[in-house]
Amino acid sequence: MPPFTRPAMKPGQEQGFVIVAVLWLIAALAGLAMIFSVYLANSARALAVSDTALQSEALVSAAVELTAYRLQATGDDKSKNDKSKNNDKAADASPSRGAFHTRLNGADMSVSFISEAARIDLNKAPKELVAGLMSVLGASDEDAKEYAARIVAWRTKAAPDSAGNEDALYRAAGRAYSPRQAPFAHVNELSLVLGLPPALVARALPFVTVFSGLSGIDAMTARPEVIAAMPGMTPLTLKQFLEDRATFGNDRLAIAAALGAAKASATTERSKAYRISIRVRLKNGSDTMSEVVINLRTDEGPYQVLSWRRDLTASRRGAEL
Repeated sequence: MPPFTRPAMKPGQEQGFVIVAVLWLIAALAGLAMIFSVYLANSARALAVSDTALQSEALVSAAVELTAYRLQATGDDKSKNDKSKNNDKAADASPSRGAFHTRLNGADMSVSFISEAARIDLNKAPKELVAGLMSVLGASDEDAKEYAARIVAWRTKAAPDSAGNEDALYRAAGRAYSPRQAPFAHVNELSLVLGLPPALVARALPFVTVFSGLSGIDAMTARPEVIAAMPGMTPLTLKQFLEDRATFGNDRLAIAAALGAAKASATTERSKAYRISIRVRLKNGSDTMSEVVINLRTDEGPYQVLSWRRDLTASRRGAEL
């Protein structure tokens, strides 16, 4: 059998085949070029976003360092200058709140800080103070007491004669979990406490903490809702106290007198924990808000980060600054 041979193509056919092949090659190259240009554009955008995020993160870290330094330096200076026998420790001499603005590497930073003693500590506050907050936030007196009982039960180890009682309540309500019966690890755990309405939990979050370590609150820095929650507080006393508290300074006797029957829930202790709100505006117009909670003077160093929330939503920004 003779070997197979491809039929000879006429000159016009060969030229047409080459043209078609070249056109396909050009189309393929154009497609690749388009894909590559899209890839480059997406990569550039991703790098820009990443670079912005890294800059913001570095600036927030710098703001935390500056705040910790200010708090410690001020506390040390006050303790050195105060020679009285009743002088508190240096940590207690740090200001309970403050704010400052600075520029760093072309970025604007607005920083405010406030002691966690301005909030009600879910792990330390007595049941009456917790119930007062629930009542202020809209719960009836009866419901407020019930909610406070469940909150205290969540954080408290059961006594031998009542072991299993709280667990039984959760099982009866169809919950697939039991109460922690140990300190709250995070304020968001409130949403797990039996019986608390989600709307009430959302309203309570700006007024509670797990970091202050104090049973009472600092009435000089607390928000009106927190002061109103203090057992024994009346609307008239609250109104007068809020009008006058800027004039009290550090006069503890004047503060106690102004609080009246509610003074038992006020503390003169200073929490080592501070909540720092940091707004960063970069040169490119990017604007972010972060919230960091630190604890001053720990065994691990000048301060310890307890909580770090990045880029808070716009709805929170106005309330936090």
